[in-house]
Amino acid sequence: REDLWVREGKILNPEKLFFDEKGSADIQLDCKDSIIAPGFIDVQINGGFGVDFSLATDDFKSGIDLVSQKILSHGVTSFCPTLVTSPPSVYHQVLPQIGVRNGGAHGAGILGAHLEGPFISKEKKGAHPEHCLRTFEAGAFQDLLATYGSLDCVRIVTLAPEMQRSSEVIRELTKRGICVSLGHSVANLSQAEEAVQHGATFITHLFNAMLPFHHRDPGIVGLLTIYGMISDGIHTNPAALRIAHRAHPKGLVLVTDAIAGMGLAPGRHTLGQQVVEIDGLNTYIAGTKTLSGSVATMDTCVRHFQEATGCSVETALEAASLHPAQLLGIEHKKGTLNYDSDADFLVLNNDLYVQATYIAGEEVWRQDASGM
Repeated sequence: REDLWVREGKILNPEKLFFDEKGSADIQLDCKDSIIAPGFIDVQINGGFGVDFSLATDDFKSGIDLVSQKILSHGVTSFCPTLVTSPPSVYHQVLPQIGVRNGGAHGAGILGAHLEGPFISKEKKGAHPEHCLRTFEAGAFQDLLATYGSLDCVRIVTLAPEMQRSSEVIRELTKRGICVSLGHSVANLSQAEEAVQHGATFITHLFNAMLPFHHRDPGIVGLLTIYGMISDGIHTNPAALRIAHRAHPKGLVLVTDAIAGMGLAPGRHTLGQQVVEIDGLNTYIAGTKTLSGSVATMDTCVRHFQEATGCSVETALEAASLHPAQLLGIEHKKGTLNYDSDADFLVLNNDLYVQATYIAGEEVWRQDASGM
């Protein structure tokens, strides 16, 4: 209900301005009954608008630039480009091209890569190509390094904790400040708990690509640490979304898990090594009924989540901003409107449609009058 003060890309404590500097605002904007919220952070997005982050192309840079530009209209101000299970050659080619960078008029900020696979379970591979899956051999962490080539720009690794030697890998990754997420796995609860003791902190798209909840051995679902959810109305039934939210509301992180087909017409597109087919909001591996990522945008996920759970507007917005920031340990900079945090924020109407997106206090996207 008050003003938001911004200077030099940060949210400012106005007391300092009034009392110490006796200053006032140079520019005033009337937000006309809109909601101002922190910018959304997407920690699992495989591509969009025809660009697939798991394809090693010569113009990979321009692809990532295009996606970062286009997701501004969805309210995403920073993201983790996500690679699905791929051959080592793809990681070696693509990862050096994903630099961590600040957002701006050119597009959303890049927080580092999310590597989903290839150290995952064959039984729960989902849309990941089986011939590229790997296990940890004797020098487990060295294996991982050889596969990825470099961990310089990596923020999150999703792996299956039941794999032999996964504990030492989790420890080594955590030591380097990389978030370890459990997913695409048939782990039971004790294997999952052991992974958490070694430093794992996240669950990749809860309920999807893991054993279903069983009352005697709830598996990974029973952990309910911080967990990602694809709230597109397809990957997770609204009732499952409600159960997870009621069990651990502060741990819920909305992710799009969007693929190259997001923002494109229905038809055939890619996801890494696979061909996928889009039919409405459903995306399947071509010729099967295996779900493969989503084509939902982050703002759609926020609206669907709020509708499905009946939670407050603040709760829905925090699941796409504060919680992912906490997961990555950057909540002192992003994910809130606290003083001294980055001025990455959105102007939304009461139905949670994005009207404008700001990064570091600069307007980087605005809905034009025609509603485009």
